Amino acid sequence: MSSRTAPVVAVLMGGPSAEREVSLSSGRECANALRGEGFQVIELDAGPDLAARLDELRPDVAFNALHGRWGEDGCVQGLLEWIGLPYTHSGVLSSALAMDKERTKAVYRAAGLPVVESLLTERDVASRVHAMDPPYVIKPNNEGSSVGIYLVAEGANAPPKLPATMPETVMVEAYVPGRELTVTVMGDRALTVTDIITDGWYDYDAKYKHGGSRHVLPADLPGEIFDACLDYARRAHDALGCRGLSRTDFRWDETRGQDGLYLLETNTQPGMTPTSLSPEQAEHCGIGFGALCAWMVEDASCNR
Repeated sequence: MSSRTAPVVAVLMGGPSAEREVSLSSGRECANALRGEGFQVIELDAGPDLAARLDELRPDVAFNALHGRWGEDGCVQGLLEWIGLPYTHSGVLSSALAMDKERTKAVYRAAGLPVVESLLTERDVASRVHAMDPPYVIKPNNEGSSVGIYLVAEGANAPPKLPATMPETVMVEAYVPGRELTVTVMGDRALTVTDIITDGWYDYDAKYKHGGSRHVLPADLPGEIFDACLDYARRAHDALGCRGLSRTDFRWDETRGQDGLYLLETNTQPGMTPTSLSPEQAEHCGIGFGALCAWMVEDASCNR
């Protein structure tokens, strides 16, 4: 870092992904919190001129508040490594791995972690025929925030007609009934388990619209399931090589006990909006939002 008294933090936000609006919200929240912690803050909408802008502004640290492709998949991490600017969250390889759901599952399996049956297929094929017996879920293989998720119910005569905005290759995943659980890992510590309750599917609106979901934390679970979630999240974080903050999502079929607990994915750039899960978990553990953001800046580095 430079000799300036208060480190200058460039909060990278917005960008061109499908999750631009969520990223802008995350970025604004984090920028305000960091100012409250005494940092000098520059809010920077990440565009094609990002490298030139960073060279012009010369911040001490990049706080990565980007979500989705380009910001969460190793691309911007590679740029920051190239110019030698310390940054928050995970590095190039772990970001790229975690953004690719199929490769994430391969890492989970190698680590002995339970995953849901799935396959990759072409978008046009998934629109014409059932790729597996319903119920199942169709989702992009490399997007987050429940962007473009379709639930095909048991007994459905035909799959949905997928729009051209879906990628050419999609993941088809067996639907697991039950509860939606999530665990944040901060450094080497799994914080707690949240039970996410919605009236329907936990989609984009349920995640980000006010009142779209209810978060129960700590989740009211049998002790062995609670502990398994914490253990699995830590192991997923380590297996993928994550750094800083990550959040791993689960489905739990209560009728099958621990055999019904499955990892879905690990988010290397968890949301930092007013309704986001990771800040809630940190607050529950006595870590305020400002302190959480400051910790991420202090944890920043290259060669992640």
